[in-house]
Amino acid sequence: MLGRVVISRDRIASVVARLAEELESDLEGRSPVFIGVLKGCVYFFTDLTMAIKTPVDVDFIQVSSYGASTTSSGTVVLVKDITVDVRDRDVYLVEDIVDTGSTLSDILHLMHARHPRSVQIVALLSKPSRRQIDIDIDFLGFEIDDLFVVGYGLDFAEQYRNLPEIHEYLPDQEPSV
Repeated sequence: MLGRVVISRDRIASVVARLAEELESDLEGRSPVFIGVLKGCVYFFTDLTMAIKTPVDVDFIQVSSYGASTTSSGTVVLVKDITVDVRDRDVYLVEDIVDTGSTLSDILHLMHARHPRSVQIVALLSKPSRRQIDIDIDFLGFEIDDLFVVGYGLDFAEQYRNLPEIHEYLPDQEPSV
């Protein structure tokens, strides 16, 4: 069941604009490739890259670690790999949320094996209280408490991604059938 709104659409838009501005100054002199981590990043990735005026290449990678649960399984499965060559390029990995760090750590290992010039993390949300693997987030939108959240790309069992704001999700309060 949907709980309270944790982050409004207006606050999201404001943070996306701030991040785009920060990224603009970082992109000067670089050969940027923005890689979105599907599926959760789609709305954030689209809004962010449209707000950046510098030409950027875009691609996507898809991994799965949650399934139909509110906790990560700890096993990351590569579902869709990137198609762009990142060798000697500046990679910006765009994530919806950094939780335990396990998924992102696996993606970082995969990216570094392809010899990019640099890899930086852009995340809309971070839950530091859940971190099991230390991840340096270079560009961060919001730090949140240990809540399970949905909306603006974040889901529970593929539901709620299309909400324009971020809500707390309360799985124990689902009505019984």
